[in-house]
Amino acid sequence: MESKELVQIGAGTATMEGMLELPTPPIGVVLFAHGSGSSRLSPRNNYVAGVLREARIGTLLLDLLTPQEDRTYENRFNIPLLTQRLGFAAAWLSQQPATSTLKLGLFGASTGAAAALQLAAEPGIDIAAVVSRGGRPDLAGRHALQAVRAPTLLLVGGDDDIVIELNRRAHDDLRCEKQLVIVPGATHLFEEPGKLEEVASLATNWFVSHFPNG
Repeated sequence: MESKELVQIGAGTATMEGMLELPTPPIGVVLFAHGSGSSRLSPRNNYVAGVLREARIGTLLLDLLTPQEDRTYENRFNIPLLTQRLGFAAAWLSQQPATSTLKLGLFGASTGAAAALQLAAEPGIDIAAVVSRGGRPDLAGRHALQAVRAPTLLLVGGDDDIVIELNRRAHDDLRCEKQLVIVPGATHLFEEPGKLEEVASLATNWFVSHFPNG
């Protein structure tokens, strides 16, 4: 049995729309931070979310930017703004009866990975685990990366040369439990046969192993 609810989350003067889906009973919940130009309807992130729910992990996919904000290209790379919005969503989850007692994980893609890591670096924020898919963790900045305490998994396609190097540098800066996995034969979006499935499996194992019932 699974619950599915379209939710609206206040973020200052903006309102974020998202989809909260919870298996019964959930062992944790993962908040998705989408990449530049993507949305909560991203087929790749929705596929990963579906695999997570099969492992009894709840998911919240939401648009960190309003449609009007997303039309301004620079906003997609405004990491402090994306981090702030992610923080509003994390606070909202902590106040809902169905999710308030669940451990929280973060799944970030592209620039969303930087926002996830910046949030995980903030004092007083309890994040159980972070996963980055084809992300730009380097955009979080060295200071934030060094402050992250949540176990962090960086997933990069083996044919995504520039992003591999950026992830290696970010991996070096992290001081938490960490792992960098390069998926052979995959490009930036993991569109090759079987590669997104591999990402979903790796991410699920990471979250399950770091949630209380894992």
